[in-house]
Amino acid sequence: MADEKKWETISDTELLDGFYRIHKLGFRHTLFNGGWGEVQEREQFQRGNVVAVLPYDPKTRQVALVEQFRIGARFNKPDPWLMEVIAGMMEKNEEPEDVAIRETFEEAGITLSDVTLVRRYYASPSSTTEEVFVFTSECDLSNAGGVYGLAEEGEDIKVHIVSIEQALEWLDQGIIKNAISVIALQWLALRERPA
Repeated sequence: MADEKKWETISDTELLDGFYRIHKLGFRHTLFNGGWGEVQEREQFQRGNVVAVLPYDPKTRQVALVEQFRIGARFNKPDPWLMEVIAGMMEKNEEPEDVAIRETFEEAGITLSDVTLVRRYYASPSSTTEEVFVFTSECDLSNAGGVYGLAEEGEDIKVHIVSIEQALEWLDQGIIKNAISVIALQWLALRERPA
């Protein structure tokens, strides 16, 4: 017989409601050895879910990556501009596949007709509600490149079309270092590199 797992929220206080939201939660849950644990308190970063997509062209063996400024990487050397896969936030009532297609057009000017789910995971479940959906899509990248992004969202995004080999080399060298991009490119490496 499986353990009966139960949990409850005791309190939920909003600490910050700005660009991001932070709540202080009181909660408790059942223990593996039986009974209930003590009430614990944690601050929780509450944000929506994220969708990412790695467009790739199997004919030219190229991928589309984007480069943009990231304040969370302000201590990154040589600078806080990171090379990443395309990603964006889900709005209410949007399907992840639709977000992948929308964000790819907004951030890279690339039109996708369909996407394939690579992985779905929680970014950091001990501290944030964020769930991440990583997609890939075969597409024609022959005319892709340039600078994109929505001005009203302060986006300034440079699109790089690089060979699969170059992208995987950047992954191996640690140049690509955000988790979403690492996961997408590791999927590509497993697909492209011989066993």
